[in-house]
Amino acid sequence: MDDYRAIADQIAADITAGRLRPGQQLPTQRDFARRRGIAASTATRVYRELVRRGLTTGEVGRGTFVRAGGGAGDAAGGGQVALAEPGAAPVDLELSYPSVPEQSALLAAGLAPLLRPDALGEALRPVGAAGTAAARQAFAGLVGGPDWDAPEDAVLFAGNGRQAVAAALAALVPPGQRLGVEELTYPVVKAIAERLSIRLVPLPVDEDGLLPEAVAAAHRATPLRALYVQPRVHNPLGASMPPERAAALAAQVRRLDLPVVEDAIWSFLRPDLAPFAALAPERTVLVDSLSKRLAAGLSVGFAVVPAALRERVAGALRAGGSTPSGYALEAAVRWIGDGTVAAVAAAKRADAAARLELTREVLGGRRVLADRCSYFAWWRLAPPWRAATFVAAAARAGISVTPAAAFAVDPRRSPPAVRIGLASPPLPVLARALATLERIAAAGPEAAAVGADTGAAGSGTEAAGSGTEAAGIGEQITGDR
Repeated sequence: MDDYRAIADQIAADITAGRLRPGQQLPTQRDFARRRGIAASTATRVYRELVRRGLTTGEVGRGTFVRAGGGAGDAAGGGQVALAEPGAAPVDLELSYPSVPEQSALLAAGLAPLLRPDALGEALRPVGAAGTAAARQAFAGLVGGPDWDAPEDAVLFAGNGRQAVAAALAALVPPGQRLGVEELTYPVVKAIAERLSIRLVPLPVDEDGLLPEAVAAAHRATPLRALYVQPRVHNPLGASMPPERAAALAAQVRRLDLPVVEDAIWSFLRPDLAPFAALAPERTVLVDSLSKRLAAGLSVGFAVVPAALRERVAGALRAGGSTPSGYALEAAVRWIGDGTVAAVAAAKRADAAARLELTREVLGGRRVLADRCSYFAWWRLAPPWRAATFVAAAARAGISVTPAAAFAVDPRRSPPAVRIGLASPPLPVLARALATLERIAAAGPEAAAVGADTGAAGSGTEAAGSGTEAAGIGEQITGDR
């Protein structure tokens, strides 16, 4: 038996016996390797194996936690009683992999022509960041709208959305310089900034999004080099900027002469809202991918880049080896052209709206912040709940949710809230899980099992720090762009 599997077996036994409790945080991979006297690469394989077995879960900026196991240890470990009975299997409300029943058949039909030897040979040729003329035309049409035509020559391609974001930030912000971001942001951006030695500056938001005056104030204090923003279907808040706020922000960045990276990964859920790039096209790099529109396993990222920044972003893509797969690019061109992308996106919008309506009904709309069409919701917990305590209580009920600390740029300003991913479970499972979460919230932390805080409270400190080890395992689990 491989050594890493033997170590994973020992950890699994500790979970089953209740020595490691649901919601308890594991050490970072570096600490685990040091304590065990093993190589860091072996520790990584152990953590991957635990994730594969469904025993642990994690996310960038948060760390790795024991999932609800349903083993005898839950009852035997000192008489601790969960707030709700664990289900037959953990319900994952952390990750967001939207899928609709019709998408596989639609995607298969589009792939059929690529199986001909001549077409397959052409599609398997390597492509660079500029892709092909057909790809540039197709993707420019995909992100354009009634009020904006994305220039075809402005489109560049990457292996996935994360690579496109990383290339844009590397091109715009030198190491050691400041990048303005919403104070709650996509966790992978925190990991990218750490790798690039970029200093993140958290900027205040309200329910309409980033505050333009906050951008100006931060820039006056110490100049920013760029701004990263999610104007449509913000992750984790699920909210979208109204046109008036977006226009005010565009005017502000123009006055400050700031370049902007617009993350449009979830924007297909709100095609009625114009891209921020339409308001400030001369300074905005719009980044998107097909992983959410179509399928998580489809890895094509792209960016619409203004002429003044194009060579810098293209150079960053080439330097990072972030060029796309020719086969995936050709398949995407066919899916865009035959209407598959539009059909799947429309089906997902209907699905997301139904799931969000259910969420508001079960959890109470006044505490749930989300767009009218979103695959995740931001749930503000009532006092005296803390996010880490609630996450641990939910884990003992067989449900995983993500605490605010995973998204907070400054861990000292992490609100008592959790993000609930709505995309993964079937609707009946989602309904039962939401009802369980509502019962847990209503019961209050005092009804939780003894020691519920001790396993998960660390997520606001070590895990929220987005260390290299935690980010590495998190990207393996949440590599969804």
